[in-house]
Amino acid sequence: MPKEAKERNITEVLDRNILALLERRKTEEQELGWHDRMAEAVTRFAGSMAFLYIHLVIYSLWIAINLGWIPRTPKFDRSFVILAMEASVEAIFLSTFILITQNRMMAMADKRADLNLQVNLLAEHEVTKLIQMIRRITQRMGIEELDQHELDELSKDVPPEQVLESIEEQERRFFPDRS
Repeated sequence: MPKEAKERNITEVLDRNILALLERRKTEEQELGWHDRMAEAVTRFAGSMAFLYIHLVIYSLWIAINLGWIPRTPKFDRSFVILAMEASVEAIFLSTFILITQNRMMAMADKRADLNLQVNLLAEHEVTKLIQMIRRITQRMGIEELDQHELDELSKDVPPEQVLESIEEQERRFFPDRS
């Protein structure tokens, strides 16, 4: 076991899995196009306190100058039309950058959800096989099973399609107005 994993009190397999996930994330980030990197950078900056402070200063000065609160400074936007237009254009661009970033994040989340589903299905299948094996062992050894009905249910291999169909059917019954 690597020394770092031992010091963090985790298994070698877990450490390997964490590193594999981080490598994958790093590879995906390196494969991003310049436009995705730019959208992410703008989104990250727009969501920062620095962005808020900069806007607070700029808009406060803009308003103060055009209300005449700062002496010997010429007013350049008496009706605040330019300020409104600038804020609207900025909002359009910021929302576009945020949507681009959210779409990329949603695609990544979908990939992770698919992977999670595959791992869960594999684990379910493996557990079912283990239950079946243990039942055969207990039968050969003559050990009485505690809850026959529950073990019968758990040892059945249920296809995921049937689970999804059952969920959809139950949802239609539970939420009839959503159909």
